[in-house]
Amino acid sequence: MPWLALTLQVERSAAEAFSDALLEAGAQSVSLEVSGNVTAILSIDEDSNALIADAARTAGIAPPAYSAETLDDQDWVRASQAQFAPVAIGARLWIGPGWHEPPGGRIAVRIDPGLAFGTGSHPSTKLVLAFLERTLRGGERVLDYGCGSGILAIAAAKLGAAHVDAVDLDPQAVQTTRANASANGVELNSALPDALPAAGYDIVVSNILAQPLIVLAPLLARGVSRGASRIALSGILEAQAGEVAGAYEPWFDMRLDAREDGWALLVGNRK
Repeated sequence: MPWLALTLQVERSAAEAFSDALLEAGAQSVSLEVSGNVTAILSIDEDSNALIADAARTAGIAPPAYSAETLDDQDWVRASQAQFAPVAIGARLWIGPGWHEPPGGRIAVRIDPGLAFGTGSHPSTKLVLAFLERTLRGGERVLDYGCGSGILAIAAAKLGAAHVDAVDLDPQAVQTTRANASANGVELNSALPDALPAAGYDIVVSNILAQPLIVLAPLLARGVSRGASRIALSGILEAQAGEVAGAYEPWFDMRLDAREDGWALLVGNRK
């Protein structure tokens, strides 16, 4: 059966939310290109205009311009798998789908494409993974707020965190995180925000978008234990970093820690 491949022109600030919305609307797979464009694979009989309009409404944007081409089955498999190439993070971590074998000596996190965003290929995800890889030494309590596929929470558990909570507003993301954690042989608590335990954390990570991060600042600040506790925020364009940092300054000493392809990672130590 042939498939339909779409290339959609989306503002970088809206690309992640729109990618999630495409999957929810029925796309078979979605990936973000370095350029900021979004590519999606649909069933050939799918109404692409209706699906794009539905996803755009969910993401709160106007339906973007797009181009389309038809792929046969074999081309779809190659295209889909090529979107999820393995990623080596720092000296210890490897992220990859099930059809790749990790190199020896690295901690492997296996994430296959599915119904929740996060396979390790997007710059904002890689920035947080690199932070966890160089920061975690074992025994920490970690919160991943906006967990998506659970990739950050699973990586934290595999890097030695003693307790990991993964939270998302989307029930599908919560279920996907649980399934991915089980597939990776790690234990963590995945739940909706209302079920978040009233406990302090050594490290909080959140890879969502700038505006939600600003709104969440008081909540995330209360969730971090005092002392050496740290927070790492991504999903932020470099131009947005100052505004997001300002929202957290009452509780943290914030700094721009790293950047990649126009995306920024903010890290803060508790005051």
